[in-house]
Amino acid sequence: MRSFVNLNNKRMEIYQEGNHGTPILILTGMGCSFDEWVEVTEALSKTNRVIMFHRPGLGESEIEEENRTTTRTIGEVHRLLTILEIAEPVVIIGHSYGGLCAQHFTKVYPHKVRALVLVDSTSHDLEKLDTLDLPVLNQNSSDKEWLESCQTYANLNEKELSKIVQPILTENQKKLPLPVQERLIKFQQKPNLYKAMKSEIENWKADARIIKELVQFPDLPLLVIGRDKKFVIEQGVEEGLPKPELMLLENTWEQLIKEQAKLSKKSRLVFAEQSGHSVHLDRPDFMIAAIRETIEGINLN
Repeated sequence: MRSFVNLNNKRMEIYQEGNHGTPILILTGMGCSFDEWVEVTEALSKTNRVIMFHRPGLGESEIEEENRTTTRTIGEVHRLLTILEIAEPVVIIGHSYGGLCAQHFTKVYPHKVRALVLVDSTSHDLEKLDTLDLPVLNQNSSDKEWLESCQTYANLNEKELSKIVQPILTENQKKLPLPVQERLIKFQQKPNLYKAMKSEIENWKADARIIKELVQFPDLPLLVIGRDKKFVIEQGVEEGLPKPELMLLENTWEQLIKEQAKLSKKSRLVFAEQSGHSVHLDRPDFMIAAIRETIEGINLN
């Protein structure tokens, strides 16, 4: 069920489903709506309480003039758990940038985490990607270009932005219920989304360095899910992108994912076949099964 809480004197949009079992908190990727997770959350909520939220600027969550950092986000997560009266340790699922936030939260509040699931997560060594020679792939998609676009969109009103940003849903998004599809389109036509993204992009490399330098990662159950390298390369080639650049990027990304599995001695590393970066959309069945297996494992211990 969708609802709102007052967090730090701002309205925050949250979603909750299920009312028993170990709580599961999902941290979505940069610029991503929690509505994309409907298939995964519907399945997990049958056995667990599932909580999601939109960070300030996303969806209907309010944003002020603030730096959007992982430090700020984990403070909001800690406060949200208090507001929702969740005292027991939770299972945290972090996708992409949400995975970077999840790593930060786990290091700062290890007693609040029962298990961690990283889904094709951003690495604390993400700056390694900047060293790659990817002239075609980086064309119009570097941090600089993203920041310029975000600044432009953030300065528009919603009516002006809707004339410029006319989202085309992916084939997997088109399989979601129609009300969800409508919300996903509107989600991308809100100026505050780009205000939040701009700030997150400006800070994420510094955030990653901070996270890496923090205390040792706690020895807790860790599930690391990566995308299918071969599948992503094949898709890119079909779109006319250069295979050598795709292979360089995907080999490096895969190595960063494998490094995440070394964070804990209680880790498991899996790759979702036939999946790109949005594993929750490409292979929800795989994600649901892997997460359930992880939860069953911690319940046995």
